Amino acid sequence: MTVLISGNKITGIGKTGELKVPDHAIVVDASGKFLIPGLWDMHVHVFHYRHPNPPDTYDFPLFIANGVTGVREMWTKGEKMNQIKIWRRQFYDQPGTVPRFVAVGTLVDGLPNTWPNCDTVSTAEEARMMVDKIKASGVDFVKVYDNLNRESYFAIADEAKKQHIPFAGHIPFSILLKEASDAGQRSVEHLTGGSTEDCGILEILAKTDLPEAKASGSPDLPYIEQVMAVCDEKKAITLFQHFAENDTWEVPTLVIKKTMSTDSATLNHDERLKYIPGGRDSDYGAYWWFTQSPGIMDTLVKQKLRCFELVRWMNKAGMKFMAGTDVSIPYSLPGFSLHDELGLFVEAGFTPFEALKTATINPTIFMGMSDSLGTIQKGNNADLILLNANPLENIHNTKSIYAVIVNGKYLSREVLDKMLSDAADLAKRN
Repeated sequence: MTVLISGNKITGIGKTGELKVPDHAIVVDASGKFLIPGLWDMHVHVFHYRHPNPPDTYDFPLFIANGVTGVREMWTKGEKMNQIKIWRRQFYDQPGTVPRFVAVGTLVDGLPNTWPNCDTVSTAEEARMMVDKIKASGVDFVKVYDNLNRESYFAIADEAKKQHIPFAGHIPFSILLKEASDAGQRSVEHLTGGSTEDCGILEILAKTDLPEAKASGSPDLPYIEQVMAVCDEKKAITLFQHFAENDTWEVPTLVIKKTMSTDSATLNHDERLKYIPGGRDSDYGAYWWFTQSPGIMDTLVKQKLRCFELVRWMNKAGMKFMAGTDVSIPYSLPGFSLHDELGLFVEAGFTPFEALKTATINPTIFMGMSDSLGTIQKGNNADLILLNANPLENIHNTKSIYAVIVNGKYLSREVLDKMLSDAADLAKRN
C-alpha cells in the first residue's frame, strides 16, 4: 500500500502503483514494513517534580521516540493549565517535540488525603464546589480517589453530570464497584475497587469473620462481599457485563503490577534507566518499599497473576480497555513502559490485535476522537508509526520502530536515535 500525507493529514491510501504520488512528494521506501496508528498512554503524570528539569526535557522525547504520540494526564492542578496550553500549542507549532495531550484531570480525594497537596473534600457541598472550580480552570475531567466518602463521591458524580464534565479515576474504598459504574464513572484505573485482593485470604476471612461482621453490621461487609463476588468467575463476569453495558472502561496498568512483583535488583539493572534523571540512584525507588521486602514478594506475584485473571474475565464480559503506565511511578518509564503494557495484555490472554487496540483505536473512541485519530484512514490526522515487523504476529514488534510521524512530521530512525542519545546525556547530567 501507499499512504500519502500532506501537512498533518492522511490525504490518500491505495495500492502501490495504482495511487498516483505527486511529483514533489518526499518518498519513504517502506517495503516490507508495517504502518500502525500512533500509540496512546492513557495514564501518565508529567507534573511529578522528581527532578529540577521541566518534564518536557526528559519525558517527552522518550514518549515520541517510542511512538507514543498521545497521552492522558491524570493530575494537573488548575494553576498548571497554562503549561498544558503551551504544550498543546507546541504540538502543532513544533511537531515531534511533545505528545498530544488528549485530556487532563485533577485529583480529588477525601480525608485523610492519600498524597500531599491534593485537593480534598469531605461534604457534598465541598464536592460540588470543587467540580465547579475544576470546570472553571479548564481541566478536562475530575479524578476521584481512594478516600472520598460516599456523600462526596455521589455529589461529584451528580455535579459532574450537570456541568457536562466527565469523572474517572479510582473507585474509592467507600463505594461498591456496581455503584461507581451506575454513577457514570467513565474509567477505572489500576483495577481499583477491592478487586485485586487475594481471594484465598478472603475465603478464610469469610469463613471466620464474616458471620460476626454480619451480626455486628460491620461497615467493611459490603467491601468484603463485593471482593468475594469478583473471586467467583461467574459472579465477576456478570458484574463486568454490567460495566460493559454502562460503558465503564478499565485502565489496568498491568506494568505496575509487574513492577511491584519484581525484585529491586532486577529493576535497577534495567538498561532503560539510563534515560531517566536519577534513574540509577539508590533512592530512585526508595518509596517502592514492597520491592525491598522478600516476605511479601510471593503475595505480590500472586496479586499480579490475580490481576491477569480479572482482566481476562473483563475482556470475556465485553469491557473496553485502554493502555496506561502511571508514569511517573518509579520504574514506569515514559514510552518504553507502554510497550511493556501491551506485552502484558497479551500475557494476560489478549490477542496481539486486542492488545494493540488498547493503545490505538480504543483511546480515541473513549475520547470521542475516532473520526480523526486511532486508525489509518484518508482524512485522519497523521500520527503514525512505521514498524520493521508485524505486531499482529508478535506484540513485541511494536518496539521495532523504523520511523514515527507526529502530526505529519516524519521522524526517521536516525532522528529518533538522536533523541534517545540526547535524553541519556541529559539524564547523566542530572
